[in-house]
Amino acid sequence: MSERSAQVTIAAGYSATEWELLTGLPGRVIVVAARSGPGHAYPSVAAGLAGLDAVAAGRVFDSDLIRAVVAAIYARHDGAPETGVGPGDGADLLAACRTAVRVLERRADPADSAAYRQWVQSVGARVCRTASAVVPDAALDPADRRFLDRLGGALALR
Repeated sequence: MSERSAQVTIAAGYSATEWELLTGLPGRVIVVAARSGPGHAYPSVAAGLAGLDAVAAGRVFDSDLIRAVVAAIYARHDGAPETGVGPGDGADLLAACRTAVRVLERRADPADSAAYRQWVQSVGARVCRTASAVVPDAALDPADRRFLDRLGGALALR
């Protein structure tokens, strides 16, 4: 089976709403994690780029689901706005993560589910580490640490 047909097969296992949720969640994590806050006074371009790099790294993961999600993200090249919910705030993001966990429990192979949830968490971690690094030798900001803890909980990783 070609890579393209494998991606279509994986996407076909989800409703359009579910697939939009799974493909949109990494970007929402980047936006919320990179926003200005107590630990970083302004959204960091470097943090956003680090998040995009973490998403792109999914292209080489062992998980067919993650590779299909990344391919779908990169296939959105027509400039048309997404039809789903925007990034929202932290509470919206955590609710979307909990919904994604329920979708994955129903539809995904357990290994793909775990890999996807860990990958989304790693996207957030990469953004937060980079945003906190704006100040040289700074530890992870407590607000970023709390965000990552809540993100991990919403993704059923804790």
